[in-house]
Amino acid sequence: MKSYDVTTYGESIAEAYDELHAGLDPAAAVAALADLAGGGRALELGIGTGRVALPLAARGVHVVGIDASESMIAQLRAKPGGSGIPVVRGDFAAVEVEGTFSLVFVVFNTFFALGSQEEQVRCFENVAARLAPGGVFVIEAFVPDPARFTHGQVLQAARVEADRVVLEATRHDRARQTLDAQLVALSAAGTHLYPVHLRYAWPSELDLMAKLAGLRLRERWAGWGRGAFGPGSGQHVSLYVRDSPETRPPLAP
Repeated sequence: MKSYDVTTYGESIAEAYDELHAGLDPAAAVAALADLAGGGRALELGIGTGRVALPLAARGVHVVGIDASESMIAQLRAKPGGSGIPVVRGDFAAVEVEGTFSLVFVVFNTFFALGSQEEQVRCFENVAARLAPGGVFVIEAFVPDPARFTHGQVLQAARVEADRVVLEATRHDRARQTLDAQLVALSAAGTHLYPVHLRYAWPSELDLMAKLAGLRLRERWAGWGRGAFGPGSGQHVSLYVRDSPETRPPLAP
């Protein structure tokens, strides 16, 4: 997708983000993350408008965030309690924050906003360096489903309302594991385009990235309700912890 960079999605969708995703209830995620934080500091990668961070902070968790979009950060700051959450503006793959954290998390497929395997591996490595002893890195993401696409593309109606239609147009590159999409909102007020570029990864690929960074999979849930992950699961919540030298296999000769 030409002229697309780490700020494009957030800058284009910030004002409409909360309304477009109003159906996403963060309550289960917040409850699970508060438990995983265990009273320690938490870092959200791609904090956005604070959909998860604000209710998490309201539960007494000290939350720090990273986001590349100034407009998304402004939406967070405008909300009650938003000014009290420290946010670093930048590429979250770099994890350029001070100190260590009991919990680092990235929700709602945002990890896939890192557009290459190299960037995703770099993120794992930098997260590992910021995890406190016993800390957890949590990723919520979809399980890829290539069968959704016909000849590498799909067009579907995300929402149909009396005064508006929201369409999703997506092209799929199987070789690169990338999705180039437009969320298109059509109404009497005009047409609004919200572009997004994702580089997806299979759960097993994420596990390998974790291993390269010195982390290992502790648990994988089918969702925030902590149900068992299985062949029919469309999403996953994966928990990674620091590997110990005793459990690491010897290097191959």
